[in-house]
Amino acid sequence: MADVKNLVKGLFSSIDSMNTDNFVSHLADDAVFTMGDAPAISGKDNIHEGVGQFFNSIKGLSHTVDNIVISGNDVVTPGSVTYTRHDDTTLTVSFCNVYKLENDKIKDYNVFIDLSQLYK
Repeated sequence: MADVKNLVKGLFSSIDSMNTDNFVSHLADDAVFTMGDAPAISGKDNIHEGVGQFFNSIKGLSHTVDNIVISGNDVVTPGSVTYTRHDDTTLTVSFCNVYKLENDKIKDYNVFIDLSQLYK
């Protein structure tokens, strides 16, 4: 369980520092990543590209994780995230991430979030 909590902490650290290389290091090579209502992205290289594009579309972000729930190979992390836009305005929204682990890597990564106000 401690290893999973460290994985999650490292994952969020890589996201909040917008370090795409470190982010994908937590993923299985054949991972599937889905964020909000965007189409799923398959494969580590494609996820790297998609997440990199998302990071470039914002100035910064910061997560607060309320809990880490572990059940076998399933992990759930609810919380809130504050996005900083390039014009320095911010948006804070709730999220819930659901992961399926395989061999200590994230195989399926689902982010349940409403980003409809982020680019307004």
